[in-house]
Amino acid sequence: MKQLFIFFSYFILVSCTSKSTAPELTKDEAYSETYRPGYHFSPSKNWTNDPNGLVYYDGEYHIFYQYNPYADTWGHMTWGHAISSDLLHWDHLPNAIEEYVDPVSGDSTMIFSGTVVVDENNTSGLCQGKDCMVAIYTSHVHARGEGKRQHESLAYSNDKGRTWTRYEKNPVLDIQRKDFRDPKVFWYAPQQKWVMVLVVPDHHKVQCYESRNLTQWKFLSEFGPLGDTSKIWECPDLYEMSVTGTDQKRWVLSLSGSHPQGPTFVGVQYFIGKFDGTKFTPDDPKQLPLYVDYGKDFYAGIVYNHLPTEKSYPIMIGWANNWAYANKTPTAPWRGAMTIPRELSLRQTDEEIRLFQKPLDTLSTLREAEIQNEISGKQLELEVEITLNSAKEAGIKVLKSGDEETIIGYHAQAGELFLDRTHS
Repeated sequence: MKQLFIFFSYFILVSCTSKSTAPELTKDEAYSETYRPGYHFSPSKNWTNDPNGLVYYDGEYHIFYQYNPYADTWGHMTWGHAISSDLLHWDHLPNAIEEYVDPVSGDSTMIFSGTVVVDENNTSGLCQGKDCMVAIYTSHVHARGEGKRQHESLAYSNDKGRTWTRYEKNPVLDIQRKDFRDPKVFWYAPQQKWVMVLVVPDHHKVQCYESRNLTQWKFLSEFGPLGDTSKIWECPDLYEMSVTGTDQKRWVLSLSGSHPQGPTFVGVQYFIGKFDGTKFTPDDPKQLPLYVDYGKDFYAGIVYNHLPTEKSYPIMIGWANNWAYANKTPTAPWRGAMTIPRELSLRQTDEEIRLFQKPLDTLSTLREAEIQNEISGKQLELEVEITLNSAKEAGIKVLKSGDEETIIGYHAQAGELFLDRTHS
């Protein structure tokens, strides 16, 4: 007899209403919207995709995100903005950095993905006090329905992210390419400098740059191609982690792309290695693809900058959607949502060091009444203990009505959990 303990969760936390883009909704009104998630961050209306600029500053977790202020499909990319004290309950703020039009050429510049850092020592000279928030993003020049150029630009805030000013000498990094994007910036303390990683997506390359002041950047090195190169690379991130139970540390380079399971599958792959302030070197120079997550709905995952000292692990949020159908999901007046925050860790396994993850621990604070017998509802956390015996497969069916159902199960032989939404 084999017993399996499975912990299933339906995470649903109502999103607050954007003060800048939609009328105020009551809690009941928001919950009544068709398909509105509750535990997953989503805009009050219109389109969202990649999370951007995840940063903790002065008691607030910030999430910026790709946002279309005018429609519920992709376009007019602007940075939406919300804050939280616990990564669970969010208050929307006015849009942070907005698309703008060049008065001479008429070209628009969309605000694509990027980073926010806390410039603690005013290295940029943009802070009015001892520190400020600086956003580094891809400025995407767009004209007549086509992207013309991508370069990296800055904006800064001296009021805890409530208002933003574009740097007057933008762009700060331009290599004259149509596709050159998604900067992730962090402070590299051993050499007292800023480091930027970003992608040349169609060449499957991650480039590293350094700066002392956030406004002038010098090329350092290049990584790739390696691992999965079947689709373009996007949204890179580079972060140092301790290996649980050891005194070892490693750097993790993660980036978004595809998964070989099929053309509509996406994934965030990762590489484990060392970073010396100049170059990332993978532990295995011939590494096969490893994935933070893959399937239908996990993309553009990045980790928080400047976390409080008691957080000894990276916290990642990704986009819970898929470009194969993202513009068509029937969720009006909003479209797109984020994953729940996940804690990352590194552990030594029989197959070398691997990345592990779990939902944020504090999600348990959202629990209310415990139900042990008749169970029904749309917002549930289920703890299920299954005795497999000789069964090859076991699980539960949820959201079942007529011919519709979603199966959460376990393959005994493969030792894997699965989610089957063929008939969802």
